[in-house]
Amino acid sequence: MVGIVGASGAGKSTLLHILGTLDKPTSGTVIYKIQESELKSQKSEKGINPFSLNNGELAIFRNRMIGFVFQFHYLLPEFTALENVMMPVLISRSHRREAVDYKEVYDRAEKLLDELGLYQRKNHKPGELSGGEQQRVAVARALVANPKVLLADEPTGNLDTATGEELFKLLMDINSKLGVTLVLVTHNQSLSARCHRVLEMVDGKFRG
Repeated sequence: MVGIVGASGAGKSTLLHILGTLDKPTSGTVIYKIQESELKSQKSEKGINPFSLNNGELAIFRNRMIGFVFQFHYLLPEFTALENVMMPVLISRSHRREAVDYKEVYDRAEKLLDELGLYQRKNHKPGELSGGEQQRVAVARALVANPKVLLADEPTGNLDTATGEELFKLLMDINSKLGVTLVLVTHNQSLSARCHRVLEMVDGKFRG
C-alpha cells in the first residue's frame, strides 16, 4: 500500500491517470513488472511499458492488470449493483469477441458483493444505495477482473468519517488478503500514515 499526499494541484491525480494508462506521459517511461501477461511478445526482462502497446493491447492490459476507484463512484444509474460490477468483464470480452460465460461473471460479481457485505443490496440501483454502499460497489467493480494493482483517487473524499474509515479498512483487507497492490491518493493524513509507504508530491515531483 503506497499513499500519495500533497497539496491540490501538485499532480497526484495526473500521476494516477498515467499509472492507470488513462493519460500518456509527455516524457519518461512507465514500467510494470508483472509475473504473467497475455502480451508475452511485448514482455522483456525489465517488464512491460504499456505505452509501447497498440490500442487494442493497451485496452487488454488496462482491463486485466489495473482496477480504478475514484472519489466519485461513476456507477451507471440504470443498472443494479450486480450489473454494474459485471459490466467491465462483459464489455471487455465483447470487445475482444470472446465467448462470455454469463453465469461465471454473475457468480464472480455476486461473490464480491457478498464479501463486501452487499449481498442483500445486489439488486438495488445506485440511487437506492447509501454513499458508502455505492463506493463499495465501485470497489467490487474494480476487482471483478482480478487486477494486479488498484489505483484509488480520494476514495473516501465524499464519505463521512465513519464510512470513510470502514472503506479504508476494506482496502487494507484487499491488499493483505488478496495481494493486490494499492496506490492511494488522499488528503487524509491519518489514512495515508497507515500505508506501508508514503510519498509526498510537490509541484509534480516527489519530495525526498
